[in-house]
Amino acid sequence: MSLIRLFLIFTKIGAILLGGGYVILPIMTEELCKKRKLVTYDELTNLFAISQSLPGIIAANMSMFVGYKLRRKSGAVAAIAGVTFIPFWTIVILASCISVFVNNSYVKGAFWGIDIAVIALILLTSRELWQNSKRNLFFCFIFIASLVALLIFKLSPIQVILIFTVVGIIFKTLEVKRK
Repeated sequence: MSLIRLFLIFTKIGAILLGGGYVILPIMTEELCKKRKLVTYDELTNLFAISQSLPGIIAANMSMFVGYKLRRKSGAVAAIAGVTFIPFWTIVILASCISVFVNNSYVKGAFWGIDIAVIALILLTSRELWQNSKRNLFFCFIFIASLVALLIFKLSPIQVILIFTVVGIIFKTLEVKRK
């Protein structure tokens, strides 16, 4: 895979990426797993989980990881440049004429429609992650404890990720020692 081709693939992904990081999983699944078979679905969901827990933009993190897997450092640079290319220039152009668009009813309608589509994509991502999870008693415990921590104790997502990362490490370490 050439670096230019890698850049163009991720430019296409960046061009249709509306709604933030949670939307990227179904888009990358379609483009990289199903259509091009560049990575497996398991690899992609693992990269998604890692990308969520790292600082920065999920789409950029995932692109960097996939690019690195395919072409090492130069692939990571090409992928991240591609996924950010169109969004960057779109923001530059929109920022220069934002006052014209703020109160435009067509723009408001477009964003309303985009918001609804993004909700659907987030639900699709959740469904795909749920279906491809290896569910057991420990999985159920972590799932319920995470919901309780978020909804009842009002912990931040970062705190929940850190807490259950440690819990997962301890659980897997004990599991390996038991075997």
